[in-house]
Amino acid sequence: MMRFDGSSFTAQGVEISGLVNNLAFQVHRTVIDKTGLKGKYDFTLKFAPETAAPSGADNGTSDDSPSIFAALEEQLGLKLINSKGPVDTLVVEHLEQPTEN
Repeated sequence: MMRFDGSSFTAQGVEISGLVNNLAFQVHRTVIDKTGLKGKYDFTLKFAPETAAPSGADNGTSDDSPSIFAALEEQLGLKLINSKGPVDTLVVEHLEQPTEN
């Protein structure tokens, strides 16, 4: 089970692939697991939300919350490394309206 509330992930019995899928959604990039870690893990990862509230607004997080990148390294000992590589892509070359039967 993994729960996301905008500024933290809480996981119980989650494989690294579950974390990877959620990270990809959060950072808006493809994330590939190269950890080699097996098994299921319990953890809580707390970080600054991607879109901060307007200055002076109380969104339940403090200004000193780390970015998701820093939080991964500080709290879980994992690191996201930016790199380029092949990615599966679907290309639609032509579309037609269906004909009536």
